[in-house]
Parts: sequence; structure tokens; C-alpha cells
Amino acid sequence: MSPTPRLTALDALHRSLGATMTDFAGWDMPLRYGSERDEHNAVRTHAGLFDLSHMGEITVSGPEAVRLLDYALVGNISTVGNGRARYTMICQEDGGILDDLIVYRLGEQEYMVVANAGNAQTVLDALTARAGGFDAVVRDDRDAYALLAVQGPESSGILKQLTDADLDGLKYYAGLPGTVAGVPALIARTGYTGEDGFELFVAPADAEKLWQALTEAGAPAGLVPCGLSCRDTLRLEAGMPLYGHELTTALTPFDAGLGRVVKFEKEGDFVGRASLEAAAERAAAAPPRKLVGLVAEGRRVPRAGYQVVTDGKAIGEVTSGAPSPTLGKPIAIAYVDAAHAEPGTAGVGVDIRGNHEPYEVVALPFYKRQK
Repeated sequence: MSPTPRLTALDALHRSLGATMTDFAGWDMPLRYGSERDEHNAVRTHAGLFDLSHMGEITVSGPEAVRLLDYALVGNISTVGNGRARYTMICQEDGGILDDLIVYRLGEQEYMVVANAGNAQTVLDALTARAGGFDAVVRDDRDAYALLAVQGPESSGILKQLTDADLDGLKYYAGLPGTVAGVPALIARTGYTGEDGFELFVAPADAEKLWQALTEAGAPAGLVPCGLSCRDTLRLEAGMPLYGHELTTALTPFDAGLGRVVKFEKEGDFVGRASLEAAAERAAAAPPRKLVGLVAEGRRVPRAGYQVVTDGKAIGEVTSGAPSPTLGKPIAIAYVDAAHAEPGTAGVGVDIRGNHEPYEVVALPFYKRQK
């Protein structure tokens, strides 16, 4: 028997909106409310409203909070300013990726680590285990927050109707405490769609009031509720990795083409340093498979696990694939041998049920918003 999925504070509201629900990482989450293509296009052209309350918030505080995070994670957290955020990863001793994370600095000695839903317990356990010897406290705050996201070109205008916080001064990957529709919130300029947007961390008891206020304020601007299905196609177009697909414990950040997040120059040891130094050397000497974009010439959709082929030989594997509403064609992200990773490489295909469908190799991302 699998355990009963957890419900977010907005569960009844999603059902009242007719959402198709799905079990995702142990949570009952909205997959879509109507057409996932319409939801996707709304985020690209106007705005979308997401419930992301399944994400895992972990607070790390105390005099040595930053020293703990510098030891436990691969990034240089000591350089994160107050009110700023940083994309980073937590790795095993062998360099394998346990999760990719965003770390928000909330105060002098307080940080919030946001983990993916399916890895939240793993990250919590790892941080707790690694905290030994540091004057710092690791706290599970998953039940303390609901998380709503407003994403898309109209998101700033919608939010400005509901808050007097300085949104214009809020940089990408920064957060500030404020009030939205009378609700206390951490307002962060972050997201997973490739668009401008905001993520709002609030108390679960305030989630429904905030959702309704955002829905009302956003209606004239074309805001619609959005589910996980379009969140996936949006991040795919934006070339953003998804844990369990582009990132796994079998891969180091260097294998994933994300070696830039590993900061060897920071002071002191950190978990996985020796293994990651070796991985960096290997990658420099003989590049591992590279993460590339693939655009279909036909209509058949590639899926995770399908082989990338040339001349009848496997040269890689698809990690994510879907129809792209923005490009109007099926697209995929794949790891391929370095010799076939250059954009425009001829003769590359995807084995879809025995047929080698032709695909164009392109640089990621597939989509980049106009600034």
C-alpha cells in the first residue's frame, strides 16, 4: 500500500476549479485545470498562477549556519548577500547529485533551503547529519509554508496591485519580506518557467486568501491557474534541469554541464570535494556526454529513456521530451556523446519504438524571453 498523498492548503480550491489531480512526489497536485497548452501559452504571453506548496523548505540558522551550508553544499554560500538567493546543489561524498536547491539568505544568521518535493526528506536528513560540530540548527519547515508562484510577463503588474513592496528594485534571485493582499509573505523573484515572475512563501492558512486575491487582480491581465503539466513544458523550453531526469545521483554537476555551481575556491572542505575535483579533471580531459537540445523534424514525441542514435548506433539518451507549444514541434533534452553535441550535427535521430526519427541538435535553451 502506498501512503495517502499529502494535500496542500489549496487542495479544495483546486478541486472546485475542476483540476485534474495527480500524485506527484507524495503530494496530490493539480496536473492541469483545462488545456495544458493554453496554460503554457498564458505564462508565455500573460501570466499563470501555480501552487508549489509541495516544495521542501528547510531553515538553517545560528552563528555557524553559513559555515555549515558551505560545508554541506557545493556552492559558496558565504558570498550570498542578505535578501539574495543562490542556485546550488547538494552532493554525495562520491560527487553524485542528491538534489538541486535554491538557498535564500533571510537574515544575518538565517537561511532557507528550498529542495525539490521528492528529495526534501533526503536533503533534510543530509543537512542534519552534516550539521554535527557546527553551531547551527537545521529545522524542517515544510509545514510552515505554502508556496504560490505568479509567472509571466504580466506578473509584476499584477503583484503591484496587491503590495507596496519595491518590486522594481527586486532583482532576479532576490527576496524580501512584504505584505501581499494583506498577507505576510517572502516575495522572491525566482521561478522555473523562463519568464519573469515571483514566488510567494506564506503561511498555509493564508494561501487561499492570497490565491483568490491574485486571481481577481490578474483576471484583466489574462492570468490563469496552471498545473504541473505546463510547468514541465515551460521549464523544458527554458532548458532548466529536472531532478530525476537531467540530474541524478549517478551524475556529478560536471557530467550535467553544471560544473559552474561547484565553487572549489571557497574556504575549507566540503562534502564531495575530492570526488568533484577528480570529476572536473575528467571533464576537462575528455568531455563526458553533453546535455543538448533536440528539435523534431516530424511529429513524434520523444520520451525520457529513448535512445539518441546515428548510423544505427546509440550515442545518447533522452532525459526529457514533450511537444513544445512555443516552437510548435516536439522537443527533447538529451545527453549525447561530445562528438555529436555541436548544434547542427547531421544524421542524429531518436529511436521511437524502432523508428529512427530525425532530430536537429540545438543549443539550450530552446526559448529565451525578451528582456
